[in-house]
Amino acid sequence: MTSHPVPDEAIGGLLDQIAEQLGSPVPAHLQAALRGVPRHLFLPPTLWLRDGNGGHEPCDREGEPDRWWRAAYHDAPLVTQFAESPDGHRAPSSSASMPSVVVRMLRALSAEAGHSVLEIGTGTGFNAALLAFLCGADNVTSLDVDPELTRRAQRALKASGQQPHVVCADGAGGWPPNAPYDRIIATCSVRTVPLPWLEQTVTGGLLVIPWDTPWCNFGTLIATKQADGTAEGALAPYGSFMLLRAQQVDAELRAVIPRERGGQEPERSTTGLSPWSVAGNDLDAQMYVGLRVPGTWHVWDTDVADAHTRLWLTDGRTSSWACVDYDGQQTSAFAVAQYGARKLWDEVAEAYEEYVAAGRPGVHRQRLRITPDGRSTRHEVSVVSGTVA
Repeated sequence: MTSHPVPDEAIGGLLDQIAEQLGSPVPAHLQAALRGVPRHLFLPPTLWLRDGNGGHEPCDREGEPDRWWRAAYHDAPLVTQFAESPDGHRAPSSSASMPSVVVRMLRALSAEAGHSVLEIGTGTGFNAALLAFLCGADNVTSLDVDPELTRRAQRALKASGQQPHVVCADGAGGWPPNAPYDRIIATCSVRTVPLPWLEQTVTGGLLVIPWDTPWCNFGTLIATKQADGTAEGALAPYGSFMLLRAQQVDAELRAVIPRERGGQEPERSTTGLSPWSVAGNDLDAQMYVGLRVPGTWHVWDTDVADAHTRLWLTDGRTSSWACVDYDGQQTSAFAVAQYGARKLWDEVAEAYEEYVAAGRPGVHRQRLRITPDGRSTRHEVSVVSGTVA
């Protein structure tokens, strides 16, 4: 059996992988943090690696040390915990983020020594340790709603020599005792910014938050808190995270393909817009549609008696639905059915027309303004020129 790599060698290899993803060397202060906080200290003895068939298989450090160490210092996300639903379905419930995404987010956060930082989603504790290295442990507060994850992270942080404040709490409420914060970073995605996060950020402070819509889980908001209590910023073209637990309202709905029910009389028409244009591989288009057609998600269905492939749409909260059919031959006209108060396909098609008219803006040109709205926040979307690092 070959011996596992020593941490310095492994970290050097990881830094090379990250630099390749960034297209430039890892900034010196982040290199120092990654060398000072070895990733393997925050990983459990059993990792769950992709099996090549859409699932995961266990990799145990005792039984497969070489494979475990390669995974620990490979630029890829790692599933560290599964949750089982009452019906026996198992799904990832915690993971170690892709290191290059961790670096991108920390680079965007611009956290420095002395900055007060709130992290939402402690997870393994790795990111909290990096923040503690950069800002000082006393300046970092990290929250996680899962008691077992919190305990594991605290043990790993102690072993690493970095011990920020780790609290088992619902991150949606922020953490008032240590507020206000110069920086807030989330390792979970949101569909709307929780009001406490906005209120607990100082004017001029930064929020780095992965963004999610029911249509598309992609992109990271980098926003600055304004003097009027709002926050503004653009989306960066990276980041796909598990949704903040408090906002996981559609998880069960997404698992069920909507079906046309007896007594429903949908409106029928045809469209020249391919369903793959709005729900295919174009993440820029998907993000644009998701931001402009709120609350709407989609699912592909190939188990249909009267169509080759069907794209289902639903808003998850009302009886409105739509479907677009591909018959296996015709690519210039697709059958559409829509039912309910919302004409979902019409909304999606209109959003896509706006996307094309705006010059097919990349995610980095899609900008959000976050505004307090009673007990929550709302966001307005605009398209701008320029780029986000």
